[in-house]
Amino acid sequence: MDAVHTCSSGHLGLPLGCAEIGAVLFGHALRYNPQEPAWINRDRFVLSAGHGSMFLYSWLHLAGYALVTLDEVKKFRAMGSHTPGHPEQFETEGVEATTGPLGQGVSNAVGIAVSQKMAAERYNTEIYKILDNHIVCLAGDGCLQEGVALESVSFAAHYKLDNLILFYDSNDVTLDAMADKSQSENAAAKFTAIGWEVQTVDGHDLVAIHKAFEQAKTNVGKPQLIIARTIIGKGIAEVAGTSKAHGEGGAKFIDAARKSIGLPEEHFYVSPETRAYFEEHKRKLVDTFEEWQGLYQVWQAAHPKRDKELTDAIENNLPADLFSLIPAFPADAKIATRKAGSDVLQPLAQAIPSLIGGSADLYGSTLNYINCDKDFNPSNWGGRNIRFGIREHAMAGIANGFAYDGIFRPSVATFLVFADYSRPAMRLAALSRLPVIYIYTHDSVGVGEDGPTHQPVETVAGLRIIPNLDVMRPGDPEETAGAFVAALQKLTGPTLIALSRQAVPMLNDIPVQTRREGVLKGAYIAVKETGALKAILMSCGSELQHVVAAAKTLGDGVRVVSVPCFERFDAQPQAYKDEVLPPSCRKRVAIEAGISASWYKYVGLDGKIVAIDRFGISAPGNQVMEKLGITAQSVVDAVKSLG
Repeated sequence: MDAVHTCSSGHLGLPLGCAEIGAVLFGHALRYNPQEPAWINRDRFVLSAGHGSMFLYSWLHLAGYALVTLDEVKKFRAMGSHTPGHPEQFETEGVEATTGPLGQGVSNAVGIAVSQKMAAERYNTEIYKILDNHIVCLAGDGCLQEGVALESVSFAAHYKLDNLILFYDSNDVTLDAMADKSQSENAAAKFTAIGWEVQTVDGHDLVAIHKAFEQAKTNVGKPQLIIARTIIGKGIAEVAGTSKAHGEGGAKFIDAARKSIGLPEEHFYVSPETRAYFEEHKRKLVDTFEEWQGLYQVWQAAHPKRDKELTDAIENNLPADLFSLIPAFPADAKIATRKAGSDVLQPLAQAIPSLIGGSADLYGSTLNYINCDKDFNPSNWGGRNIRFGIREHAMAGIANGFAYDGIFRPSVATFLVFADYSRPAMRLAALSRLPVIYIYTHDSVGVGEDGPTHQPVETVAGLRIIPNLDVMRPGDPEETAGAFVAALQKLTGPTLIALSRQAVPMLNDIPVQTRREGVLKGAYIAVKETGALKAILMSCGSELQHVVAAAKTLGDGVRVVSVPCFERFDAQPQAYKDEVLPPSCRKRVAIEAGISASWYKYVGLDGKIVAIDRFGISAPGNQVMEKLGITAQSVVDAVKSLG
């Protein structure tokens, strides 16, 4: 109450309504170590209802997490504090996930649960069980109305994630009104039908909460839902149980509430008894950790190979020369970059055991199945191929969960046009600096007959504007090799590799090493001009072939620049950027089978962009490209029009 009142901002309802749940979890039931926040066998707690962040900060402070001091609690939502408005995984130790918008945390928790199932299968032995934790998530009505949460709970039930425990803060209130204004379902019946084990408890009865939690931990074969019937804003009589309790509306009544609860007038008060209890509890938690540490050290000595593999995974150690693992493509190859991506993926997956993959019901089209392994499922928790079903948003959110857990490197796939379904989770991956890899195929109007609904003309440009997301459109198989290596090497954020459905030619005029390594810098000189520089032609993806062909037609003085990744090129030193795109040459033409907007920063207002500023056409892909002017001749004509 005091933190929200101090900054006149935030949400009181959940922290007060779920106080007893927090007391049971952080004061008794969860296994964690505040001195080792990244302990791999800790129970994970994910606050999906992230607006209730003071709930989490309060308990992290009491539990003894070093960064969450009382001063930090007092600086709730202040500039530069470790207690921002919504929990940020990269900002505050003890925060497992940057959940942000409602529902995302549910998918993150499911992802962490899958990751831990996979890790336990891979690293536990019959004698040494070094991983046996639970993933706990707290969500409210808002979270469970969101589509991403519904996709995720369905996924969790199908895969029988019995290490997942979801607390549903059921208080009959949403932000705007009472919940019955927008929902009328029976949550217990719904989750039971999906395949969850369900318990319903009084969310203010500590004994009942604890009993339900312990029961959930012993149940096997199904994910666990605990519906906690609570009063939002409990303790502030003027707003308790109403939508006014959701935000900071009750803050002005906290002095009266303090008296009614029996607290002294001192703000940010914690009783000495409470402090003493948590100090003692922390000692018990540390003892539990040290006991596990002894087991872990014995496991390490007994299984050095598994230990090295786990250490490499956690520390993101990669083979020294990834390119050497990828055979060169035949000079006469003419394949789609999605097929090239499959060929590149196989040796990389073989050499990097932590690399896992998944597809939204499209393995046969995205071609990203890891052939050296099998499917992930309840009879094979160690499988590296995850069938997400038609759940693009949940897929991306679950991939974030993998990345938050930090043991496996997630890569997921669908058609590029469906990036719009997964975009909110992709944005959070970029914001949270998660090294997720998206292998999104069918990247242009080259999709053809499926028509404009499946032709992502605006998608690439729309994704390029997300900060810290590398969007890569390789132009041929060797550039595809470069894209995969670049994606694996980036550990500070996600990478999307956009691949073609249609076959593209090998660009043999450009040396293999130049193509591969050039991609790492985002743009490079693919074909250098002979004689004085007169014009620069730019492109990426399947359209790169057109500027190479156009340059041959135009003759001396024409440079071809491949720009597979704007974000990487923009991050290069200015000297390199000026070397590739000399400011003195303003005669520039770019071509891409998508909208023109993102190219202006390279072409300038006095250049030309051959693009598709409209939706596509249902017809064979080559005919669509021709009809919409995505040809080498269009590039030639554009250059000539500049004089």
